[in-house]
Amino acid sequence: MEFKIDRRSALKAGAALAAAAAVPAWAQAKPAIRFAAVFSEKDIRAGMIQMFAKDIEGDFKLEPFYNGSLFKQGTELVALQRDNLEMGNIAPQDISKQIPAWSILTSAYLFRDANHLASFWSSSLGADYKKQAEEQVKIKILGPTFFGTRQVGLKPSKKINTPADLAGVKLRMPPGDAWQLLGRSLGANPTPMAYAETYTGLQTGAIDGQDNPLPNVQNMKFYEVMSQIVLTSHLVGYDLLSVNLKTWNGMSVAQQKAFQAAADKAIAWSTAEHLKREAELADGFRKQGLQVYAPDQGAFRAHAQKVYLASDEAKEWPKGMLEKISALK
Repeated sequence: MEFKIDRRSALKAGAALAAAAAVPAWAQAKPAIRFAAVFSEKDIRAGMIQMFAKDIEGDFKLEPFYNGSLFKQGTELVALQRDNLEMGNIAPQDISKQIPAWSILTSAYLFRDANHLASFWSSSLGADYKKQAEEQVKIKILGPTFFGTRQVGLKPSKKINTPADLAGVKLRMPPGDAWQLLGRSLGANPTPMAYAETYTGLQTGAIDGQDNPLPNVQNMKFYEVMSQIVLTSHLVGYDLLSVNLKTWNGMSVAQQKAFQAAADKAIAWSTAEHLKREAELADGFRKQGLQVYAPDQGAFRAHAQKVYLASDEAKEWPKGMLEKISALK
């Protein structure tokens, strides 16, 4: 059989081939977005990421890596900056290493609760900090991922009422100056240790305690190697869901809008779930035999504020920022 093709058909075919060749390889398939976090796949925030992945699946394929399996705790930010990672759950403490003025956002008793935290990040004050992150750290912050209020959990049964009672207590804190300062502000002897090593550290006596929100205590089974939980409520725990700027700038305006909307929806769901879980867990831990009680929180707050204001970090805080944040409803 003989096939013939006229000039017009040939031109059309050639144009189609040229157009296909002009489309870059990444646009012909859904771009992969790798997400790295230290929390486990059992964490509420893993559910948040699953919800987010489903909502963006029309444009992107999200690949989650939990338990620090892709990047170790504290290294995710640098991975984003070096274009080795597209998305991460970044601790503000890590950002404060590069922007000293950010250390105010890591200080004890700064935010009252999850609502106060959300109010800050949706305010003009929060917008300024997001802009700083884009300009100085080269990441796009989507929003704060609240994961509960941090409480002190101890293996020894010594009753704790004031910061003086924590003197000499080896309290596990994540590595980094901001975290060590937080531990000292509670009156304890902060001991840097990776999150994944904390259970064994408590079990062997390498540390006397740890500070985490109650959902984390449940997820990581720290309650198995502790005798008590002291409800110091010293820090509203949160990280920042963030995107590599190269990835963000590579999106269309419509994609950016949908991406942000999906993040807002997932973050709101996660926050509500954490608040619900916290209320349930305190009673649950008591039933499991742990002592769960509130110390003199006023004494802890006063001591923490004194330690922070006397620190080198406080010298970098924007003047009047504490008062501005406190005034937010």
